[in-house]
Amino acid sequence: MARKLFGATMDTRPLALADYRRLLAGQGLSYIGTAITTVAVPLEMYHLTRSSLYVGLTGLVGLVPLVIFGLYGGAVADRVDRRKLYLGAAVMTWLVTVGLFLQALLQAESVGLLLTLVALQSAAFAVSSTARGAIIPRVVPSELVSAANTLSQTAGNLGQVAGPLVAGVLVVLPHGYAVCYGLDALLFAALLYAAFRLPPVKVQGDISESSGVRMVWEGLRFIGSHPVLWMSFAVDIAAMVLAMPTALFPEAAATRFHGGAGLLYSAIAIGAIAAAVFSGWVGRVRRQGVALTAAVAVWAGAVALAGLTHTLWVAVGLLMCAGAADLVSAVYRQTMLQTYAPDAMRGRLQGVFTVVVAGGPRLGDLRAGAMASGAGMTIAWSGAALVCLGLVVTGALVVRTFWNYTTQSSPDPRSVAQLATE
Repeated sequence: MARKLFGATMDTRPLALADYRRLLAGQGLSYIGTAITTVAVPLEMYHLTRSSLYVGLTGLVGLVPLVIFGLYGGAVADRVDRRKLYLGAAVMTWLVTVGLFLQALLQAESVGLLLTLVALQSAAFAVSSTARGAIIPRVVPSELVSAANTLSQTAGNLGQVAGPLVAGVLVVLPHGYAVCYGLDALLFAALLYAAFRLPPVKVQGDISESSGVRMVWEGLRFIGSHPVLWMSFAVDIAAMVLAMPTALFPEAAATRFHGGAGLLYSAIAIGAIAAAVFSGWVGRVRRQGVALTAAVAVWAGAVALAGLTHTLWVAVGLLMCAGAADLVSAVYRQTMLQTYAPDAMRGRLQGVFTVVVAGGPRLGDLRAGAMASGAGMTIAWSGAALVCLGLVVTGALVVRTFWNYTTQSSPDPRSVAQLATE
């Protein structure tokens, strides 16, 4: 029984690798800082404008550079030393955060300046996230990529829980926005250190001689020609656009539950953290196509049920179940992408992954808000989630290559022990 319980807990073997250990620690601290800034920026924008329209505009301003630099940054990552690219993008992100700190400290009160800094930060994030995703399979052996992704997802979810709580305390202080951005810059220094200590990560295999735009097209064409890859993106887009309910939480808290907005916002992340504690089985699943389909189906089903209940604690519990399923699906999506593609293509595929993962929820918020205003909250919440459930299950059953996908043997013969000593 003890062995079974131990085998069910989180797989921490990637922590034996110094490069990954530093990378995870840097990521974990930076996630908290990023979450603090994610809360502080819209609050500062509303403080300056008293307009929800401008608050929404911050999301749109961030989406455009996210798409452009996510795709083009992936092409760059398939040509240069990914460690240098990651470090450069991380430095740019840190400088933008310092810019946010200075404009708040000096009370510039400029909407244009704030929007410009948000756009620059989004561009730098897109490049750094793309480079980091392509680095992970090079610092851990392929059989531990699932475990490494689980640890990274857990660090991100912890940041999503802790960051907003910290931001809520800090913004009410004198110069509260400056304090938030300053703390983000301080925490981000840990990621800069981790990136600086990484070994060179040069592209393995033939490097494309095409132009940047053509390289992006080559990456998209590669995805389109492999059902395993484009289906993994398709199920994520369906899950985020059709079954992401966060834009409806304020209305639900005000009209249905009469409070509890904080619980609704944190429930998904808390569920993901709880699932991570008992995620040791995730890396042992071979039929990852089936597992990914099941995880997205559970996500959509739990979200749909949460939108039908009028009891806050039931809704929170169901959203926690959805968060647990989302962690599993995120790990499998990232792992399939990192292990299926050749190294010379990983940067471009990670660029697409960054665009989908970061852009999908924003489109989901837009879809949910528009549907709620026209058809009502229940249809926008539960109806769309049930459509997602049907589309994902049907699509997976039809695309048999994806449904039958199993883990591949690692092309990297090095063991954990060998990697730990390099």
